[in-house]
Amino acid sequence: MNLENFPIMAGIISSLIFMSGTMSMLGKTWHTKAVSSYSLSAMWLNNFGNLVHWVCVLIYLLHGFYTIATILMLVWCLVYRHYPTTAKRITQSIKRVT
Repeated sequence: MNLENFPIMAGIISSLIFMSGTMSMLGKTWHTKAVSSYSLSAMWLNNFGNLVHWVCVLIYLLHGFYTIATILMLVWCLVYRHYPTTAKRITQSIKRVT
């Protein structure tokens, strides 16, 4: 195994282990309806941690969107200012295709 891929493989394996443990707990609770072993404070903290994580993920998604949008605006700005005849030909070609 290549050492560069080790962190990715470790992350995948640990995620699968945590998922299997959580799925067994969910299955047992679904069938028995017994939640006496659950800590309410732990459940609140886990869900709050998940909420914070989702905010971070959404920030990355928004950052990705803004990055792509600003690159596209830069390319358009350069093309339409410095190569207006080429831009016009491209626009006309697109109109003919659609």
